[in-house]
Order: sequence, then C-alpha cells, then structure tokens
Amino acid sequence: MNTDLSSDPQASQADKRAAHEINKLSKRLHRQVGDAIRDFAMIEQGDRVMVCLSGGKDSYSLLDILLNLQQRAPIDFSIVAVNLDQKQPGFPADVLPAYLKSRGVEFHIEEQDTYSIVKRVIPEGKTMCSLCSRLRRGALYRVAGELGATKIALGHHRDDFLGTIFLNMFFQGRLKGMPPKLVSDDGKHTVIRPLAYVVETDLERWAEHRAFPIIPCSLCGSQENLQRVQIKQMLREWDRKHPGRIDNMHRAFSEVVPSHLMDRKLFPFETIRPSGVADPQGDKAFDEDDEGCATPAIPEISASQPVTFMTRS
Repeated sequence: MNTDLSSDPQASQADKRAAHEINKLSKRLHRQVGDAIRDFAMIEQGDRVMVCLSGGKDSYSLLDILLNLQQRAPIDFSIVAVNLDQKQPGFPADVLPAYLKSRGVEFHIEEQDTYSIVKRVIPEGKTMCSLCSRLRRGALYRVAGELGATKIALGHHRDDFLGTIFLNMFFQGRLKGMPPKLVSDDGKHTVIRPLAYVVETDLERWAEHRAFPIIPCSLCGSQENLQRVQIKQMLREWDRKHPGRIDNMHRAFSEVVPSHLMDRKLFPFETIRPSGVADPQGDKAFDEDDEGCATPAIPEISASQPVTFMTRS
C-alpha cells in the first residue's frame, strides 16, 4: 500500500508529510500484528480464520491488516469475515455486505435478535455488556463450527488488555487480563487477538485514513458511564501526563514474577525454605532497577561548583 507522494512535484509539503506519517503508521500496524501472530503462534498453516466484524474501527482494522498480511505471509491461511446482526433498531444491514464484497473477502452475516433479549432482561440504566457479550459469544462459537473455522479472531487492542486488568482488579478483586490466545470456554475453539500490541489511537488514525464505513452500536455505544469508559479515560490521561507509563504497564504482562505476588496456586510459598544457595530470583531489599526507591547516583563535582542537597519524600 504505497501512499508516498514524494515523486509528485505538485504535491504540497503538507501532503508529503501526511503521506510519510501514514506510511509509518501502516508499517507499524502490520509489524505489530505480525509480531503478535508470531509470538503467540496465532495463525498456522492451513488455518481458516474467522474474523468477527462488528462494524467498529477495531474489527475493520483487524480484517484490513490480516488481508494485507495474508498476501505476503510465508504460510497459507484463509479468512472468512462474520458479522452478527443483532437486530438493533436502525442498523444499516447493507453496509457490511457492500464493504466486504468490495474487498472480495468471503463473509457470513448471522442474524439473531439479541438486542430484544438484552433490552428485555436488563433494567434501564444498568450495564448491558455482560449479557450482550455472552449472547454474542454463543452465537459466534456456533457459527465458527458451522463454517469450519479453526481460529476466531477478535479485535481487542492493547488498551483493551490494560483496561480489562484494571476492571478485574477494581471490581472483581483478581489479577486477570485478556489473553492474546486461549481456547474458548466450551473447549472447541481457539480465540486469538492479533491486535494485542496495537495502540487504540493508531487504530483511530488508520480507520480515518482507510475511510471504513463505521457502524455505531446502540447498546454499549450508548452507555457513557460504563466503568470501562472511565478506565479508558484514566489510561489516556496517564499516557498524556506520563509518556511511557502505558508502554511499561503493557510490557509487564510479559514479565510476570509469580514468587513476588501472593497467589498460592502459582507459587509454593508454604514449602519454600532457605537453601544457602544464592538465588537471583530471591527477595531483595531493593531492586537495582527500582528507580522509585533506589538511592540516586551522586554526580562528580568540581571544587568550584556549589553543593546542594535534596531530600526525597
């Protein structure tokens, strides 16, 4: 996908800069998705990948990137796009089929009136996500079996991973995130999340650039006070005030030290005893890389420099 306008003498400098940024974005997105697929062995030779397409920016981007990667991947795999038409009022049923036909991708539209069920069961003003998610999941698992899909690809991105772990900590009292790859709870399907390394703001930019025909959700999209929405705002504020913090938090998902948590199912605390042998994983009074508490290095100073002392609270 070449958007470089540098060879066009009529292109303005602004156009050239914009095209350069889009090229960088495209390379980053495709690299990150490719890395996630490789790191977690998400897609294998001969797989039939069912991409769940909701009509939002994330699933559109996932399908778009997978279609591009499919053309140059070292393995052969097929893609089928699936949308669950939940019969929401005003849902433009022609939009997704038209788009998918224009991309030449195999697709299936599953019609199931989960909207009426959710509206009937959940009281007005209460969170609808849990029931809606369960109904969608059951329908999609069934369709995956009917279509012979070996993998179910969902469009959750890096920010979703972070948001989920905070939701579970704050409201469920458990340290649980969102896995990049896992067998479904019915034991029959492998669910993958190839956008695991991708930042949501990059997906927003990509969706705008690609002009996806976005379809808003009148269920979860209408609930502005959702805890997930508030967590998302918190993370974005952190990212704005403390650049790099979110990157470090995401990196921590892959740097887990069970002995330094408190889950007795993961580490045998009741049986450990000192062995007299040095253990680099053992407890330290202060970690060497703990910048929050470690004593700062004292810089060399010349006799002519004034000496000041700072205290740390």
